[in-house]
Amino acid sequence: MKLFVIADLHLSVGVDKPMDIFGPEWSDYMMRLRENWTATVQPEDTVLLPGDFSWAIDLKEVKADFDWLHALPGSKILTKGNHDYWWTTHRKLDAFLLENDYHDIRILHNEAVQVGTFAISGTRGWKIPGDEGFSAEDEKIYNREYERLERSLKDAERFQAKELIVVLHYPPFNGKREESTLISLMQAYGVSRCFYGHLHGKSRYMAVQGLVEGIDFKLVASDQLQFVPWHIVE
Repeated sequence: MKLFVIADLHLSVGVDKPMDIFGPEWSDYMMRLRENWTATVQPEDTVLLPGDFSWAIDLKEVKADFDWLHALPGSKILTKGNHDYWWTTHRKLDAFLLENDYHDIRILHNEAVQVGTFAISGTRGWKIPGDEGFSAEDEKIYNREYERLERSLKDAERFQAKELIVVLHYPPFNGKREESTLISLMQAYGVSRCFYGHLHGKSRYMAVQGLVEGIDFKLVASDQLQFVPWHIVE
């Protein structure tokens, strides 16, 4: 059993939403993603998907994208991104998965999950204090996301896992590459690795990666990974 991660699938099976505005590397991205996933992931493996899964706006519209994901090998664990407008309450999402027999897909929201020797915590995240245009409303959302991550990290304690991993959609650094309080929170709970997405195009080159404050950070947006799920090695 292996654990993989890849963010920002930006699926648009049921809607017309081209991604080539982010560059030519997005040409035929869903076909390439399916081929790479099938060649890399086995049925017994698990893939973490940290946000921006689909361009759909509601559960009816997102079904085609879930069908696409369900057809791929492995178990999948989704967290929310800023473009996941279809996202609703945990109860409604669980009912949607059950109704459509998506037994291989799980939603991670305000909780943690164990995969092998790993405990997985995560949340969407948000703009970071110090970002250009950071407003009072942004601060409210950021504080709420901080609380959600803390809830998820606390829930992970029950697993007593060998390693604690965090998945975010937004990077936990601002545009000046300054650290946020999310990082000190992760430190307090003993997080070893943090994976995030959200950054595309030229923004990818501003990503903070590598060891910071004892935590290994990695950008896993699908275009950054050339649409190949990243194997998280123990």
